[in-house]
Amino acid sequence: MNDQLVRPEHKIRIIIGIIISLTIAAVHAFRIGSYLDGDLYILYYSYASDIIIPFGFYFLLVISETEVRFLQRWFIKAFIVFGAATFTEIMQAFDYYFLGVTYDPVDILMFAIGTLTAVFFDKFIFERFLPNWKIES
Repeated sequence: MNDQLVRPEHKIRIIIGIIISLTIAAVHAFRIGSYLDGDLYILYYSYASDIIIPFGFYFLLVISETEVRFLQRWFIKAFIVFGAATFTEIMQAFDYYFLGVTYDPVDILMFAIGTLTAVFFDKFIFERFLPNWKIES
């Protein structure tokens, strides 16, 4: 990738998006939940992915927002992520096993928590503390 072709606000998004994605992959690959006991073990395996995967997908969309203008608004990205995750859960309720096999309405709440946490990091942490994060239209 030619550095002159990548704008600073896009470069920081790529770096953050990759770091978040690799961290989520590592959490799953190293089976962090296997080190927990009792109720924490059950909660982790029931809901952790329902929080961290929407968080990660939000930042995959953040990577694209400098090129895909309609993604520049946080609520559009949040709607896409939450809508897609909720759709997969509703499909499970109707016995269409799409990215999972057990319907649990609490999963939808976890999707919302993951998505809103990503929005919080995007708008209140990264936008304030990372140079070139905010896109100047």
